[in-house]
Amino acid sequence: MNPALHLSDEVAEALFAGRPVVALESTIISHGLPRPRNHAAAIEFEELLRSTGVTPATIAVLDGVPRIGLDAEGVRRIAEEDLAKASVRDLPILAARGASGATTVAATAHLAAKAGIRVFATGGLGGVHRGASETFDESADLSTLAVTPITVVSAGVKSVLDIAATLERLETYSVPVVGLGTTVFPSFWLRESAFTLDWAVDTAEQVADVMAAHDALGHTQGIVVANPIPADQAWDREEHDRVLSTAIGEAEAQGIRGKAVTPFLLGRIVELSDGRSLEVNLDLARNNVRVAGRIAAAWAARG
Repeated sequence: MNPALHLSDEVAEALFAGRPVVALESTIISHGLPRPRNHAAAIEFEELLRSTGVTPATIAVLDGVPRIGLDAEGVRRIAEEDLAKASVRDLPILAARGASGATTVAATAHLAAKAGIRVFATGGLGGVHRGASETFDESADLSTLAVTPITVVSAGVKSVLDIAATLERLETYSVPVVGLGTTVFPSFWLRESAFTLDWAVDTAEQVADVMAAHDALGHTQGIVVANPIPADQAWDREEHDRVLSTAIGEAEAQGIRGKAVTPFLLGRIVELSDGRSLEVNLDLARNNVRVAGRIAAAWAARG
């Protein structure tokens, strides 16, 4: 085991015994949800897994130490403290300075894989941002998955991103993308985007089959499981399109550019939707956690 990492007793015991474990990111708690709902959500995500016999491994850097699995105090800290948003490149700086940070999808995937965890649940994957041909703004989630053997369950990527470019980049990086029960790539709040997928699976066991074949062939990339939000929980497309169009128009009118665009859009979307987008965000995250738990159980059952 990597001595730079600290595994909770619960996670270490589960990994040693070959029981299912699912990694959970801390950025969604620290930066993606409002207080105090974020604390309740962090606890709920973990309990959704424990209730089915799966061990949760919420990941964060606390006082310079990458922690794989948090105790109650650690969960409180990621929900209540103002933590840095930490990607992979930030990890050694936090460690050297004894500082704390909430891990992004990229950093969570990196640390989880180092600990031997094979399944990770998040809300939405980061991707190529709109206008990236000028700004070169692209999430490290993509380049990290190109070199990190972990299966990520997500509801696609947010519709504020350039979905076509994101899928092209994943193809370039040879990262498999499989739809769970769908051949259409989801766009976070919506079940569908305009883009089809080459491959689909129907069960968690089939995902585990893909993981096993992936390993047998010597592949070291991640796998993306595109898991659309249930139809009865998805955001109304007409309202979604109206809100997104308004938010994009406001960003353009105010001259917001580069990396400031996406945080602005996400904040305005919550405001313009009167919180509806936030509720859908929570629903899809819960759904991804449940599905990731089933995949982790299927993977563990293979021995």
